[in-house]
Amino acid sequence: MSLQLDKLRILRKDHAMVALDLTVAPGEVLTIMGPSGCGKSTLLAALVGALPAAFSMTGRVLLEGREVTHLPPHKRQMGLLFQDDILFPHLSVAGNLGFGLPRNIPNRAARIAEALRAAGLEGMGPRDPATLSGGQRARVALMRTLLSAPRALLLDEPFSKLDTGLRDQIRAFTFQQAQDLPTILVTHDMDDARAAKGAILSVTGELLS
Repeated sequence: MSLQLDKLRILRKDHAMVALDLTVAPGEVLTIMGPSGCGKSTLLAALVGALPAAFSMTGRVLLEGREVTHLPPHKRQMGLLFQDDILFPHLSVAGNLGFGLPRNIPNRAARIAEALRAAGLEGMGPRDPATLSGGQRARVALMRTLLSAPRALLLDEPFSKLDTGLRDQIRAFTFQQAQDLPTILVTHDMDDARAAKGAILSVTGELLS
């Protein structure tokens, strides 16, 4: 279930912003760090197939040995978690989780209940997301992403808006839930990178730690 970036280059006009040639193994977390505007989030957008028109890309993206470079986002099976939880306000907690499940998955209610238990949110399915704490919302967003059955997980500074104590808790929960997936974490926070316990690179492939 590895994620391979084969001579991946992302350019803006003639300027190369991202240059990576590496493989992320199942259960491995690769952290990408760097200042704002260096191309970290653009890299994740390219991996999910949503590269903005101002950029171009060369190289290949392979997931489990299958090239996905030219596939549309919904066929790449990559889960992307943002800074904001982006829960749907018109859906209950259970409804938000169900949104992540593929339509052909049987026993949907049981799968949702299982996700709530794993997130420590048992019995909260009928709740309005607006009534949840920040940490509870973060866990719902993560479980919704995982219920979509991704083959790789991309994290775009998902802990940056949490206070310090809660950030430690949600970080640990996220990495535990993603322990079988190749994961790429984009962050400004060295504590996030240390908690990930993997290689720390710049977008140009420079080893930072």
